[in-house]
Amino acid sequence: MPVERTVCVYSSSSATIAPAFFAAADELGAALAQAGYTLVYGGAQVGLMGAVARAVHAHGGRVVGVIPDGLRTREIVYEAADELIVTADMRARKAVMEARAAAFVALPGGFGTLEEILEILTLKQLGWHRKPLVLLNTAGFYDPLIDLFEHIYRGQFAPVATRQLYYVTADVADAVAHLAAGLTAVAAAEAER
Repeated sequence: MPVERTVCVYSSSSATIAPAFFAAADELGAALAQAGYTLVYGGAQVGLMGAVARAVHAHGGRVVGVIPDGLRTREIVYEAADELIVTADMRARKAVMEARAAAFVALPGGFGTLEEILEILTLKQLGWHRKPLVLLNTAGFYDPLIDLFEHIYRGQFAPVATRQLYYVTADVADAVAHLAAGLTAVAAAEAER
């Protein structure tokens, strides 16, 4: 069952990416903590994953890390997490993160981040959840993905209405405002049921 004030953040574990992406992770972590959200994320201390977790903690927020046992043995885990959930594998990790989150934000990331975004988007398209999904488009990172989405719409491989299922912004404050509005809308819809 989702926790109302919990946001799952997908992001890169790479430590070799440009500083602008780390700045966005820091800003997002601070904004989530200041808005009273608990962070649910992949449990690592490296890359943008670690940056967002440390920023949440630095601003008084709560961090829930979810990491597969096989990655924990590589000593990349963020041991300072307020709650650390160790799963059997990556599939179980994603399921726990999805279940614990009331909303999702994707910072820039690699293939794992892309796979997570597309799964959450697909589940939302199928009507399996109504949770907000924000792509934080720092430095235009997601522009090529959005172009691909538009190519899919033009080819009629997905309905144009799918655009309403995700929100793209480069601004952290705008992303957090969208989460708040989306969570309010979901709560109102649930109350009407």
